[in-house]
Amino acid sequence: MRLAGKVAIITGAGRGIGREAALLFAREGAKVILADVDPQAEKVVLEIQGFGGEATFVRSDVTNRESCVALADAAAETFGRIDVLVNNAGITRDAQLIKLSESDFDRVIGVNLKGTFNVTQAVAPRMIEQGSGRIINVSSVVGLYGNFGQTNYAATKAGVIGMTKVWARELGRKGITVNAVAPGFIQTEMTESVPEKVLELMRGRTPMGRLGTARDVANIYLFLASDDAAYVNGAVVCVDGGLIP
Repeated sequence: MRLAGKVAIITGAGRGIGREAALLFAREGAKVILADVDPQAEKVVLEIQGFGGEATFVRSDVTNRESCVALADAAAETFGRIDVLVNNAGITRDAQLIKLSESDFDRVIGVNLKGTFNVTQAVAPRMIEQGSGRIINVSSVVGLYGNFGQTNYAATKAGVIGMTKVWARELGRKGITVNAVAPGFIQTEMTESVPEKVLELMRGRTPMGRLGTARDVANIYLFLASDDAAYVNGAVVCVDGGLIP
């Protein structure tokens, strides 16, 4: 198993890609802390325990610094260390620039960008102390090329890439790798409400002719969390079916 004995925190683990990653990490031997504001994550813990994995749910709001510190403390107290952090939590509040409300702008910045900062700042000292760690930040291809109606989302995902590059430089010498994953069009609960006409357009723009799956993305999380990626640092890995050549 590729993560045997490792302890991993995954934010936004109750649904979608986060849920898939939690299940995959547990199957690969990791002890998983599922961090989410949604109690749905408790059901994922039961799924993991059902196949003999080890996991716990910590209700955590990434926009709240005290909550993030409590998350890091709970993980360390429960399992003794933190080997992997996946900053997966994210939201969208889409609107064109002239219609985008300040509250929706601030909310997306708070979760996607500052939330990534908050959790990482809470966890990094423990990784520095133990001399090792893997931090995986979730960006998006939107952070690389933009997207109509997503001023706030694109800003956060570009910012995540920038923070990843900085942290890779700062933490690499401490034995910690920091990388970003940039998914393209992925089929999750978030796409269930998208009209079929729009989904077809997404498929048409993707050279592989299909939407990605949560497992497609989780597989890259797993690689970056494993010893196979020991010399990968500061990278942005696109999981987009060739959308960005």
